[in-house]
Amino acid sequence: MDDLSGFLKLALITATPIALGAFAGIMSERAGVVNIAIEGMMLTGAMVAQLVAMYLYQPLQSVFGGAAVLVSLLLGTIAGIGSGALLGGLHGITSIRFKADQIISGTVINLLAWGITGWVFQRWMTTGAPTSPGTFPRLPIPLLSQLPIVGDLLFNHQPLVYTMFLLTGVLYYVLFYTPWGLRMRAVGEHPRAADTVGINVPQVRYICTIVGGAIAGLAGVWLTLEQVGAFSLRMSAGRGFIALAAMIFGRWHPVGALGASLLFGLGTAIQIRAASLTATDSALALIPSQVYQAIPYLLTIVALAGFGGKATPPAASGQPYESHQ
Repeated sequence: MDDLSGFLKLALITATPIALGAFAGIMSERAGVVNIAIEGMMLTGAMVAQLVAMYLYQPLQSVFGGAAVLVSLLLGTIAGIGSGALLGGLHGITSIRFKADQIISGTVINLLAWGITGWVFQRWMTTGAPTSPGTFPRLPIPLLSQLPIVGDLLFNHQPLVYTMFLLTGVLYYVLFYTPWGLRMRAVGEHPRAADTVGINVPQVRYICTIVGGAIAGLAGVWLTLEQVGAFSLRMSAGRGFIALAAMIFGRWHPVGALGASLLFGLGTAIQIRAASLTATDSALALIPSQVYQAIPYLLTIVALAGFGGKATPPAASGQPYESHQ
């Protein structure tokens, strides 16, 4: 039972950046803007968060003492979210203001992110770089974390796992129970009709794209400040694209996207556990390690092949809008 609980907990943890990335996609695509730049936003958020946390940690020690670790991690988180928002704004300008092809705009942002993060890493994050403050500590919820079976599984995590669950509920409520959510869905389904009733279509799309970028940046923060405590080149490792698959598999719905992300997290957990077992199991050791590494991506292909064609995106997704008023 402990092994099963630990395995499911690993799946939940590894699903966190995928779910956050899927939420970023939902925010923009529900308003009609396709965003394949989640991978680049995630990678940039990871790099900026680690860079800020590293370079602020030692100066903050003279001010906050032992609390400098937490303060530097929080400031790094804010910086990572901000970097994602900036790239979301860039994507908004190119695709909304200048009406560039949204797929090309997202691809360019991904390439830009790969280049910038590589340059910054080699220049300021290798030899001679300041000490990293590490990662966020676990925050067990009193009483609930002591419950049998589900206590450790659901209520003994680092903060971004809780944030993932919180954002699921917030996004669901905003989308389906608030006037703003109605505007988002109207702009994504029929922008002309939304415009005729006084909704500012470009403004809604800008806001949703920027907020989506901020959430993608938060997914990147998970990579460095919650998982590893260090940045490495290309460490997003395709999670942004897997997040897009989770968004499609989940039918552009926050709860569905969370469920799909948990499925992909399960694939990652299988990969990690299988790779660790090769050291003790001679039969598993015969299987090349690349097979285990491919499990999450194979699962993505299967999910899209089986369900992606049946999913219907928002009607105006990917279509630029020109107001005639």
